[in-house]
Amino acid sequence: MNPNQKVIDVDVHNSLKSPRDLLPYLPEPWRSRVESSGLGLPGHGYYNPLGVNRQDCRPPSGGPSASDPEFLIQDLLVPYQIEVAILTGDLMGVSAMHDPDHGAVIASAYNDFLAERWLKYPEFRGSILVSAHDPLLAAREIDRMADHPRMVGVIMGSGQRAPLGQRQFHPIYEAAERHGLPVAIHPGTEGAGGTHAPTPSGYPTRYLEWHTALSQNYMAHLISLVCEGVFEKFPNLKFVMLEGGIAWLPHLMWRLDKNYKGLRSSVPWLKRMPSEYIRDHCLFSTQPIEEPDDPKDLLAIFDMIDAENFLMFSSDYPHWDNDVPTEILKRLRPEARQKIYYDNAKRLYQL
Repeated sequence: MNPNQKVIDVDVHNSLKSPRDLLPYLPEPWRSRVESSGLGLPGHGYYNPLGVNRQDCRPPSGGPSASDPEFLIQDLLVPYQIEVAILTGDLMGVSAMHDPDHGAVIASAYNDFLAERWLKYPEFRGSILVSAHDPLLAAREIDRMADHPRMVGVIMGSGQRAPLGQRQFHPIYEAAERHGLPVAIHPGTEGAGGTHAPTPSGYPTRYLEWHTALSQNYMAHLISLVCEGVFEKFPNLKFVMLEGGIAWLPHLMWRLDKNYKGLRSSVPWLKRMPSEYIRDHCLFSTQPIEEPDDPKDLLAIFDMIDAENFLMFSSDYPHWDNDVPTEILKRLRPEARQKIYYDNAKRLYQL
């Protein structure tokens, strides 16, 4: 990487030191519930022998990985010339809770915590956490937090009860578009709580299977967003698919375009080819970047989908499989690297 290459990282997982961090921001009875028994976020139930977080990212002051903003700056941003980090947190499980009120209250408390404790640092920008279990409450939360000058997007888990293009989710997109905020989804909640099974065939046995299958869920959401007419209904909406991979995109775009030609009468609200909506409205993160034995294979995929214009660098810090900007995309043209590492995110998040 060019030593002068500036970077914007669109997926950095700040965390709480303890669930007690949220107590000052919680009304009763939720405060007492969290104080006595924790946040109550459901897990997916798959054992990861490596753990989710790198242990070397734990701050010297104590606490979980990525729980100290000043240590995170020194550990990640300074060494890799990351100008801005988009904070995505680690509480996307609020959408998987069976109780929609509980999930919405936890999301609101986290957003207040994020604004007060993390966004005072100029290197950080925030993502408004919402629970999609009750889209009307989610839209209300977007309206509440959108005026904060360092909140630059909306985030929710990709594990949901239905494909995200369906109309029950549209209040979220309406609110996000109204405030000029992109909506991002992030994996990790597939199969947890009240969400659907993590694969179309049901529940796999091991974490390796679960983790490898995450892109299947992203495919379903992307097809739904396009075919349900979300981008016709909300023409200024941008949608960010974090940590879902990209190598599957050529197949999906080609197949969707092909099928649309014969079945367009079933989606009469679409005015363009499906792949055009994807190119104009959707952005994707680099991590976990596919790494074929021959790097030219990845470059060929990039060319097929014009990836340099809708891909953004993400580290996924501090997770076990995170990427750093010096170790990926070494074969890209400098102009393409500049777009992916910096320009695309700067434009999307209006930095």
